[in-house]
Amino acid sequence: MKLAIMQPYFFPYLGYFSLVESTDFFIFFDTPQYSRRSWMNRNRILHPTNGDNYIIVATNRQSRGTPLKDIIISRENWKSKIYGQLESVYKKSAKYYYNTIELVRECIEKDFLYLAQLNIETIVGVCEFLGLPINYSVFSEMNLVLEEICAPDEWALNIAKATGYDIYRNAIGGQTFFDNNKYAANNVRLEFVQNNLSYYNQKKGCFFPGLSIIDVLMFNSPAETLTLIKDYEIITGVSDEA
Repeated sequence: MKLAIMQPYFFPYLGYFSLVESTDFFIFFDTPQYSRRSWMNRNRILHPTNGDNYIIVATNRQSRGTPLKDIIISRENWKSKIYGQLESVYKKSAKYYYNTIELVRECIEKDFLYLAQLNIETIVGVCEFLGLPINYSVFSEMNLVLEEICAPDEWALNIAKATGYDIYRNAIGGQTFFDNNKYAANNVRLEFVQNNLSYYNQKKGCFFPGLSIIDVLMFNSPAETLTLIKDYEIITGVSDEA
């Protein structure tokens, strides 16, 4: 049985949904320290003229070390800015603009107090829109009793052991973060999911891969988006001694 654990990001990229698709159980890891300049409160879309640009959820100022789950969304008018950005980039060129804007509205117009709640809604909302099953829990609500954590990669290992999963899958970007020997010694198979970020027509002169799922949905039907999500490879964890 396959487990994945990831921080809840704001409308994340294709690879995040590949991770969801490839696993039996997904845990939103909402207790790490919040980082303002991260995927926790922003993501990338196309720029109106060239390159890419950020859409950002404004948050209240918090003391250093505050966990993601305690970050409060600002009441300033950040939603209107996002709508304006999406309109200026996609309204004239994107075939699925109106469907995607409606999905975005359904996710961000809900009256959430905390950023983690909003981010989980964007991910689950996209999965429901696509018909992509997601069996999930939120880490801070699970009340798991874990063994002592002595290194950062032991969070996932000990959660897998506590929940009874024997395969742990992570996004490919974290491959160097994990000690495969440690997982093998605890009878947990370590694997990584790498989406191929295949081309789709963004109506630009060149292709900008790895943007928010919003960009993908603007130019692709749900069926086409699912095909792109499923276009991934599973890479087995590499031993440090290899």
